[in-house]
Amino acid sequence: QVQLMESGGGLAQPGDSLRLSCVASGFTLDHYSIAWFRQAQGKEREGVSCISGSDDSTYYADSVKGRFTISRENAKNTMYLQMNSLKPEDTGVYYCAKVMGAVYWGQGTQVTVSS
Repeated sequence: QVQLMESGGGLAQPGDSLRLSCVASGFTLDHYSIAWFRQAQGKEREGVSCISGSDDSTYYADSVKGRFTISRENAKNTMYLQMNSLKPEDTGVYYCAKVMGAVYWGQGTQVTVSS
């Protein structure tokens, strides 16, 4: 059974850093493309970052480029999103997803950036 479980969200001040984790079960994470999405209240879900399962290439939305870093730790079957220089507009629920083959979503973790 495929499951994804996010953690690491919370309340941060502008300029702070947070690291989100996504633990995968039921599949081997480094064999698939996996991604982070976020959804702000009243807005559509948007892609934040993705890492390819075939060549480890990465993608970042323009809004987070240079501030966020996606990575994975194969031994722990876990993906991370290191978020630096947080801004209020980064506020939202962050989801990890398996986006190659059958799509699966985690339950999300709330990130709130506010002074």
